[in-house]
Amino acid sequence: MQLLRTPDDAFADIADYPFAPNYLSVSDANGTALRIHYVDEGLRDAAPILLMHGEPTWSYLYRKFVPPLVEKGHRVVAPDLIGFGKSDKPADREDYTYERHVAWMSEWLKLVDLTGITLFC
Repeated sequence: MQLLRTPDDAFADIADYPFAPNYLSVSDANGTALRIHYVDEGLRDAAPILLMHGEPTWSYLYRKFVPPLVEKGHRVVAPDLIGFGKSDKPADREDYTYERHVAWMSEWLKLVDLTGITLFC
């Protein structure tokens, strides 16, 4: 699988998005490692809120949600799906399948080790 990666500096001047980047790698069934970007703000042991975007956006969608939720004492996590935002982007359209997205994000969720989440999408 050929991957495209948008450099971090391409996001440097984005308004209202001061969040430090976090990355985890997940493996595709063919062994390709894909990097998933996510926002992770607030205390690690706080009640987590998982903000999941849809098409055609990325975690930027939730930029106004993160600070108030953190102020209320939550840990706020917002990933960029593969192909969106700061996450890796497979170059071939055929590499995008529902099953792959489920597998990629399931692995990511296990790696982040969130429990007792409140899901918002």
